[in-house]
Amino acid sequence: MIYNEFKKMVTISKEEISEQILENHRDSIKVKKEKKVIENLIKIIDATLDICSKKSFQAMSIRDLSAASGLSRGALYSYFTSKEELLILILSQGRQIANQVLTEQIAKGSDPAEKLRLAIKSHIYLSEAMQTWFYFTYIEARNLPREEQKRAIASELYTEKLFIDIIEDGITAGIFREGNVILAASVIKAMLQDWYMKRWKYKSRKVSVDEYADYVIHVAESIL
Repeated sequence: MIYNEFKKMVTISKEEISEQILENHRDSIKVKKEKKVIENLIKIIDATLDICSKKSFQAMSIRDLSAASGLSRGALYSYFTSKEELLILILSQGRQIANQVLTEQIAKGSDPAEKLRLAIKSHIYLSEAMQTWFYFTYIEARNLPREEQKRAIASELYTEKLFIDIIEDGITAGIFREGNVILAASVIKAMLQDWYMKRWKYKSRKVSVDEYADYVIHVAESIL
């Protein structure tokens, strides 16, 4: 599987993301017309990610968001009651998408070795397709309230656990050698994060997403 094939198999449109947000937050969103909700959620999220690529979410004002999205302050508050709620909305949806895609792709593997390759490629390819969202999620998670920080940590550990389970199954099957499973999973996760956290570095070195994914697989298989 290469990146272009992944994009054809896993379609994650802005409309689909907004539909999921609406489904998860239907009780708190005050606008009732579904089409309008989806259109405006796209504007709000695009504007937030764009602004926060230049300055932090904390530094972004509702006035900034209003100007960038083209929605009045009153209209914005129909979708969230505070900046904190907006942050939770965006971050929680990003985590849900990542976990869903990873779980679905890993399930396609016939053995632990194939599952490991699918998990690595799916994570890297997904973070390439949603680079601004992944970067925003990583950077802004520290600004979440305590309970939401716990959920973010749980999601991080869930992703790591996917790799732990694959490695343990591979050891049991005799495909991977015995070793520190938790440390191996942690190192793999760190390599996955480096792609979207240091995207500028790989771009300047002309490293493609497929090259990076293949190299991470090579390193992981060398360890295991």
